[in-house]
Order: sequence, then structure tokens, then C-alpha cells
Amino acid sequence: MRKMCTKPGLVGALLLTGLLSAGVCLPVCAQSVNPPPTAAAPGAAVPWSSLSPDQQQQLSRLSGQWDQLPPQRQQALASGSQRWLGMSPEQRTQARQRFNQWQQLPEQRREQLRQRWEEFRSLPPARQQAARENFRKFQQLPQDRRQQLRQRWQNATPSQRQEMIQRARERSAQRAVPHGGMPHAPKLR
Repeated sequence: MRKMCTKPGLVGALLLTGLLSAGVCLPVCAQSVNPPPTAAAPGAAVPWSSLSPDQQQQLSRLSGQWDQLPPQRQQALASGSQRWLGMSPEQRTQARQRFNQWQQLPEQRREQLRQRWEEFRSLPPARQQAARENFRKFQQLPQDRRQQLRQRWQNATPSQRQEMIQRARERSAQRAVPHGGMPHAPKLR
């Protein structure tokens, strides 16, 4: 069997391939880091009058039933409409395409993706940020290399995947602590 050599940083991209094959990273990159101005306290209802005129127009089909919607649904709709209004036409087109792809997935696959998204959201912020950074690095790879990494991940057994993850974590830790033993130690001449 031929042994593959990988450059530092590509193993992190390999990990990301697992997330990509699960479809987790698309919503991760599309998410808003800052809450929209219409964000209410968790569990609190969002009054229709608190929405901007643009949001009200966008959500007009729900105006008659807004007060009957659960507060969490109101918050999700208000947040989503705020994000939508902040998107460029190009971003909106991409969002529509992703939504159509989502709707075409079997319900079992959608549920699996929801679970993986919740798993991602439960990660500590530093691990979430590392996953986002790995996604950006992965996206910068040539298409054929991304495909190779996806195939390698998909063909790996669960134990091989765990080994890949562990090696990537070790490499990441090594990059965080240079040879001097101190993180980001200045070089002396």
C-alpha cells in the first residue's frame, strides 16, 4: 500500500473533509457571529412592532399569525430576516440554492445534519474557530486535492478517522508551541 505524505496543515483540512462530507460547514460559514439588532432575550417573544419595516415586509405573510408563533420561532424568523436583508444579491442567490438543496435531501439526512450542527454548536468557541479556519484552508486547496481528501476520509474506517483526528490535533499543538518550548517565543540572535 502506498503511503501518502501530507504537508502540515493539510491534515486539518482532512478533518474538515469529514465535516464537509457531513454538510456541517455550510451553515457554519453562513452563520452570523453578532446577534441581529432585533434579538430578544432567550425565550422572549418578539413583538411585530419591534421588526424593521423591511423585516415586516419580508415576513408579511406571517403578520396575521405572528403573535401565535412560539417565541423561539419568532426569534429565528427575526434573526433570519435580518441576515437576509444584510446579504448581497449574490449571497441571496447562494442561500436560495443551499435552501433548495436542503429541501431535496431525505428527511433522515436532514436530521443527521441537524444533529451534527448541534454538536458543532456545543464545541468550545476555540474549537469552533479552529473548524472555521480549517474550512477556509480547505476551500483554498485545488479542487482535485479536496476531492482526494474527501475520498480518503470517506474510505477510512472509524478507527482510522480517529487516528487522523488525533494526528491533526498533535500537529496543531506542535504549531502552537515552537521548538523553544514557549508559545510564540521571540527568536534570539
